[in-house]
Amino acid sequence: MDSLTRASAALVLASAAAASHAGELSVQRETTIDRAPATVWKMVGDFNALDVWHPAVTRSTATGNAPGATRLLTLGNGATISEKLLARDAAKHSYSYAILKSPLPVKNYKSTLQLSPTPDGKTLMRWSSTFEAAGADDAKAQEVIQGIYDAGLAKVAANFKS
Repeated sequence: MDSLTRASAALVLASAAAASHAGELSVQRETTIDRAPATVWKMVGDFNALDVWHPAVTRSTATGNAPGATRLLTLGNGATISEKLLARDAAKHSYSYAILKSPLPVKNYKSTLQLSPTPDGKTLMRWSSTFEAAGADDAKAQEVIQGIYDAGLAKVAANFKS
């Protein structure tokens, strides 16, 4: 293969890789909680516990707590969100999930909730996701997800205030 052919092939591959991520957005929010990760995990680690710690969720019904499980979240306005657990690692205080069906302005949404210890014995709770906007512009889709994360993180932190 001559250098021109190699350069052309590299350009085609780079263009294909960029196109596969076109429109992909991300949001990451975090807060420090005044308790150890093991304590915080007891509240947030169960895939079926979002109604316990997120103010927008009034009910959660899950088929389990292992990868492949699904949950149906009911929001305060009666809307529902269907999600699938992709991975869960209790030892690392982390789980990842995908939205299957939702009224939110997103598609191809994948998210991870992760707890990490801080040097002073507290917990850094990080909630992050990647997705594409659907039915809204990119900025609005990111704003909606940021608002959801901020509300949930604030409620968890408030539950552990001394």
